[in-house]
Amino acid sequence: MASPKHLTRTLFEHWETVESLVRATRDMPAFSEEQILAAIRQAQPALDDNQVGDALRKLFASGVLEVQSRSERFVVNAHVLEFVRGLTHEHELGLSSVIQARIEAIRGATETLTSGIEAGDTGQQTSAINRLSTLFRDIARQLEQDRHAIAELAEQAKSSDTRAPIARRYKSVLDAYDQYVEPMNAMMDSGPSGIFYHHLAAAEEALDLGYNRLVTKGALYSHLNRLRHVGYQAKELRRLGRVTAQQCADILLPLREEARQHNNLSSAISRLLGQVRKKGLNRAFRKRQGQPWLPVWRVHQSRSVSVGDQVKTIMAEARNFEPNEQAFPDEVDAAPVAIAEWIDEDQLRQQLLTGLPVYNLLEWLRQHYPSLPDQVLLRLYHDLAREDQWETQLEAEPTTTSLSKVSVLYWPYRLVQPDPEANDPLSEPSK
Repeated sequence: MASPKHLTRTLFEHWETVESLVRATRDMPAFSEEQILAAIRQAQPALDDNQVGDALRKLFASGVLEVQSRSERFVVNAHVLEFVRGLTHEHELGLSSVIQARIEAIRGATETLTSGIEAGDTGQQTSAINRLSTLFRDIARQLEQDRHAIAELAEQAKSSDTRAPIARRYKSVLDAYDQYVEPMNAMMDSGPSGIFYHHLAAAEEALDLGYNRLVTKGALYSHLNRLRHVGYQAKELRRLGRVTAQQCADILLPLREEARQHNNLSSAISRLLGQVRKKGLNRAFRKRQGQPWLPVWRVHQSRSVSVGDQVKTIMAEARNFEPNEQAFPDEVDAAPVAIAEWIDEDQLRQQLLTGLPVYNLLEWLRQHYPSLPDQVLLRLYHDLAREDQWETQLEAEPTTTSLSKVSVLYWPYRLVQPDPEANDPLSEPSK
C-alpha cells in the first residue's frame, strides 16, 4: 500500500503529467508504457530519457499509477483520479438516481433522529446527525460536480466541428437534458411529486425540534452546536439544489431548442425540395393570390389539450368531499401572565460577586430568583459558570435540584474568590 505522504509529494512534483493523464481518461481507461512516457515528455520537456524513465517508476512506486489486472497496461489510481478531477472540474456527469437514493436516505436518517429525540437517546441522535451531515455534504458535492460537467458538455458541443450534423454535435446535450435535467426538475418540484424539498424540510424540522428540546432541558454546547451546524447545511442544500437545477436548465435548454428548431427547419426544406423535384421550380413556387413570390413554409403540428389523471382524481375527491365535524373546546379566560424573564444581569453578577463563596450556583439562583422560568434559570447557570470573575470548582458528587417544572440531575459548580497570585504572571513562586 502506497504511503499518503509519498503519493502527495509525487503529485506535487509531477502534477502536469498526472493532470494530462486524468484528462485523457475520458477517451482511454488504460495506458501503455509508451503512452505514459510520451505524456511525461510532453508535460516536462526538460527531462532526458533516463529522467523520464525515473519519473515513470516514481509514479508507479508512489501509487499514482497501478498495473491493470490481467494486463501490462497502467491505470490511474481511483482515489487520485477522483481527487484530480475534483480540483480541475473534469468530472463526468453523474446519475440523477444517485442523488435520488441519497435523498431517500435523508428520510431514513430523519426518522432515526426523530425517534432518538422522542426516546431521549443521545447516541441515536448523534448517529443520525452525523449521517445527515454526510448525506448533505455528498449531495452538495455531487450537485457542484454535475454543474461543471454540464457546462463542459455545452462547451464541447459548441466548439465541435460545425461540419458535423447538429444532431450528432448535440447528442450528449440532448441526452443530458432528458436523463439528468428533467429528472432533477421532477425531484426539485415543490409539489407533492417532488421529494427533494419535502425530505429536506422534514430534516430541518427534526433538527430544529431537537435543538429546542435540548436547549430547554440543558445539553452540552458541542452537541447543540452540531445540531445547529447540520441545520445550516440543510438550509444551504435547499438553496444550492434550486440554483444548480436552474443553472443546468439555463445552460442546456437553449442548445436543446436550437437542435429542435434545426430539425424542423431541415424537415421543411426537405419537403420543399421534394416538391421542386416532382413539380419543378415554377410550379412549386407558383404565386398564389395574396401570397408573395418568396417561398414560405411552415410545419403544421396537431396539438390537443387533455386533463391529466391527477386533475381528475382531485376533482373527484372535491365532488365527494364531506366535511368532518370537529369539537372545539370552550373558551376559557386565560390567567394573566407575569413577565418575569427580564432581569438586570449586571446587578445579578454584582450580587453574586458580593455573596462569594457560593457552594451551589443553581441553588443560589433558585433561592434568590424563584420567579424566573426554568429555561432562563438554566441559561444563567451555564453563562455564569463560564465567566472568569470568580474561580469555578466542580463538585465530585452529583445532586438533584427541583425547579418549577423540571428536575435537574447535575454536578454542581462552586464559586469562590479568585486567587490573585495564581493569575499574576509576574509573581514569584513561594519557597
